Amino acid sequence: MSHYVDGYVLPIRKKNLSAYRRMAQQACKIWREYGALDYKECAGDDLKVKWGVTFPRQLKLKPGETVVFSWIVFKSRAHRDRVNAQVMKNPRIAALCDPAAMPFDAQRMLVGGFKVLVGF
Repeated sequence: MSHYVDGYVLPIRKKNLSAYRRMAQQACKIWREYGALDYKECAGDDLKVKWGVTFPRQLKLKPGETVVFSWIVFKSRAHRDRVNAQVMKNPRIAALCDPAAMPFDAQRMLVGGFKVLVGF
């Protein structure tokens, strides 16, 4: 069976990384409770590469910002849809998703669902 992945790339002020980590740790617990197979949140480290379109360029990073690259793994797209529906009904997620309290610029976030082509 092939897995399904929701992917996220978002700009964040470096000074907000600790707040984002706390939020992501809570979100991770909730997604895992409802059946997500894996959940990763990664902060940009080596973003000045010499080829391709870099994340900073694509996101039009401002001074003092970095990139968070995240993904959640599910059994299938149908499984993803079921898990996400349950997660979005959870009041803990509603509290985390208050736009006034977001530690990142959600309007610049890149999001998508992906079929796994290769994996182990």
